[in-house]
Amino acid sequence: MTLRILYLHQHYSSPGGSTGTRSHGMAQALAARGHAVTIACGRYDGASTGLGGPFRKGRRSGRVAGVEVVEFAIPCGNAMGLRARSAAFLRYAAAATRLALSRRFDLVVASSTPLTVALPALVARGLRGTPFVFEIRDPWPELPRAMGGVPGVVLAAMDRLADAACRRAAAVIALSDGIAATAVAHGANPQRVHVVPNGSDLGLFGPHIHGWRPGDAGSHECLAVYAGAHGRANGLHALLDAAAILRARGDYRLRILLVGDGSEKPALLARAQAEGLDNVTFLDPMPRPAIGRLHAGCQIVLHLLADVPAFAEWTSPNKLMDGLASGRPVVTNQPGRAARIVAEGPCGIAVPPGDPVALADALARLAASAVLREAMGAAGRRQAVMHWDRRLLAAQFCAVAEGAARDAAVSGGVMTRLDGAALR
Repeated sequence: MTLRILYLHQHYSSPGGSTGTRSHGMAQALAARGHAVTIACGRYDGASTGLGGPFRKGRRSGRVAGVEVVEFAIPCGNAMGLRARSAAFLRYAAAATRLALSRRFDLVVASSTPLTVALPALVARGLRGTPFVFEIRDPWPELPRAMGGVPGVVLAAMDRLADAACRRAAAVIALSDGIAATAVAHGANPQRVHVVPNGSDLGLFGPHIHGWRPGDAGSHECLAVYAGAHGRANGLHALLDAAAILRARGDYRLRILLVGDGSEKPALLARAQAEGLDNVTFLDPMPRPAIGRLHAGCQIVLHLLADVPAFAEWTSPNKLMDGLASGRPVVTNQPGRAARIVAEGPCGIAVPPGDPVALADALARLAASAVLREAMGAAGRRQAVMHWDRRLLAAQFCAVAEGAARDAAVSGGVMTRLDGAALR
């Protein structure tokens, strides 16, 4: 059974970018099973589609590693204000809708966030009868509502869109059990909701990778790395609080490295300079292979989020999976799912959110014991290989997508051709 699949992810990136590559991995897995995959994306800060050349009429396209990529000239990033990002979301939805209606696809995969990615999937279903899989990476409007700052009228519109997407999807893929529960609350049939969490890229991260350390990191220093977005949701001022505590204690064994960009980075840089935090280093975003080398050269991986209770069960963090795959102990400040994962083994230390003293204590404890770091890191790598190998999770993802297309065809909701055979 060969499917023509339109994969909608506004923030798609190949491994050449500095952002997450889940959609790249899943699209590659679908293509490896013989399906014709078209990825439609925008221009996300830090992402790299692998395409070159100019945009013509607002888009460019080409084949990248066996997958067709259509990139719209629609910039978007976390440093943009709410109004600008909302406009980018709607522009992408409009462009993706035109693409979805311009060809005959057998299945649409709509990967949220942003939630507006569901709009072209809903239009294609309504006008063409094309079934769609709705993937929820972060639950909207639940997370924006928990964080605050989003107008009520916008949240109400999000609620209606989430209801429509969850009720009309042929299948829903959630990245955690908590996210799956939000899908059911929005009206999804529980039998059509599947949990496929983020996984570990065992090729880019692991003991086989040659390590790299920045020049600021002395050979005597234990290097703790945070690599990811520097936004309000990441709560990185708590990390600077911990750095200040360590410096006040006279603890010079550890260096904290922050790699990435975002709306909070200027304030973080200014604060580190003003407070003389010479145990903190900042680097610009790096491609994923470079992050893999940095993880191989560090001693501790950091997974941090702001003190928002909703994050406990409504996230499936790449940073945690990268740390486990690298064979490095992970320090997380998140309760719930992340804390349970690091407790297994154990392969890291979980501290309460909003407690910089506990964060500093955890870093100091790991910096003081190479034996503890080695034991936790080895346990994390074993867990990554046994439970979080992205290839195994991609197989589950593909099975859900194929099953959704097959069930929709058999039920008579779609009149299309797969391998030249009419399905009803």
